[in-house]
Amino acid sequence: MSQTNIIGLVALVLGGVLLFFAWRASNAPVEQISEALTGRYTDNTMWLMLVGVAGVVIGAGLLLRDALRG
Repeated sequence: MSQTNIIGLVALVLGGVLLFFAWRASNAPVEQISEALTGRYTDNTMWLMLVGVAGVVIGAGLLLRDALRG
């Protein structure tokens, strides 16, 4: 397993974990009230979502790039 694969796998897993925490945070009662009143999630939840999506995309990209090279 190459170093690129390991980094890609770690980024993918960490992105998934952060998305899980973002999903859990978005279902919290305080978050639901905040979203209902302001129309958006709190800053912490948004950061978890953005960094989680970025981690998943970067991790998948690294894994796919290395897989397509052969």
